[in-house]
Amino acid sequence: MIDSISSELYWLILTIAMTCLLWIPQIIHSVLKVGVTKAFLYPDEATKHYAEWAKRSKAAHKNAVENLIIFAPLIILVVFLGAENELTAITASVYFFARSVHYLMHTLAVPLMRTLMFLIGFACQIIIVLTILNQM
Repeated sequence: MIDSISSELYWLILTIAMTCLLWIPQIIHSVLKVGVTKAFLYPDEATKHYAEWAKRSKAAHKNAVENLIIFAPLIILVVFLGAENELTAITASVYFFARSVHYLMHTLAVPLMRTLMFLIGFACQIIIVLTILNQM
C-alpha cells in the first residue's frame, strides 16, 4: 500500500480530475440551449446549436483527453521505474497548468496562447520520455 504519493502522481490525479470536468461547461450550454432531452438523448443534434465558444470548449476537452492518453502512462512509468526526480515533479505540475490554460485559451479563442500552452505540454511529455529513456 502506498503511504504517500509522489508529486508526479499527485499532479497526474489532478490532471485526470480536471480532464473529467472539462465537458461540463459545454453540456450546461447544451441543456440551456436545446433542453435536457435533446442534450442527453440526441447529443449530435444538440451540437448543431452550440455557440462558438461551446464548440471550442468541446474541442479543447477532446484535445485534453487525447493528450492525457500520452501523459498518464508516462507518469505511471516514471513512478514504476523509480525515475522520479525534481525535474519530473516540476514537469508534471507545469503540464497540469499548461493544460488548464490551454483549455481556457482554446475556449476563449486566443490562438497564440492556446498553441503556446499546447507546446509547453508537449515539451513536458518529451522531458518525461527522455527521463524514462535515461533510466534504461
